Amino acid sequence: MYFDQDVSWSVFVTAFVTRRERMVENQIAARGVTSEKVLEAMRKVPREKFIPECLAELAYGDSPLPIGADQTISQPYIVALMTEQLTLQGGEHVLEIGTGSGYAAAVLAEIAGQVYTIERVAELAKSAASILAELGYENVHVVHGDGTLGCPEHAPYDGIVVTAGGPEVPESLRQQLKLGGRMVIPIGSHPYFQSLVRITRFGETEFETEHLASVRFVPLVGAEGWAGEY
Repeated sequence: MYFDQDVSWSVFVTAFVTRRERMVENQIAARGVTSEKVLEAMRKVPREKFIPECLAELAYGDSPLPIGADQTISQPYIVALMTEQLTLQGGEHVLEIGTGSGYAAAVLAEIAGQVYTIERVAELAKSAASILAELGYENVHVVHGDGTLGCPEHAPYDGIVVTAGGPEVPESLRQQLKLGGRMVIPIGSHPYFQSLVRITRFGETEFETEHLASVRFVPLVGAEGWAGEY
């Protein structure tokens, strides 16, 4: 992005706030997201901070954007939809699989009490942790590792959100979900085409699965995901 030296930085900050509000109204609320907690979280998190500076002008467009390492930051609507489907009320214990840039973790952190987020790409984990710390998200804990195995040392979780598509629901994640908890995850037989589903745990072996939308996420790679490199 090019900044004219005669224009103060505050002008750009104001412009981003205006675009963020417009994004929430036109791309998210207008498409059916009604949770006030989610809408307010989307209004607060500066998406421009989580993408390469050269793409800052595109921060509030209705599309995913590249963030390096062949990964993307999700479309804002999808982040809002997945967050809403966890039905968070505030103060919960949440696990995110696929930190990426850290944007979705920041949105979750505006509502949840503690957010643990796992990223398999070391450079992305390091970058996300730095941005989240800079923005003051002390309740987000970034872990570098295999997200398909979850983070058992901090389980069980009220909510789990998976931001990559797997061939099936990892059993490790099922078992780390609290009774009554919800998981939102893209699942499909093709690495790049999935059904976004919500899984609710009602008992030790009792789970309910609901279809939410057809989506396209990057593949969920790991011991309980797709094998190999994508």
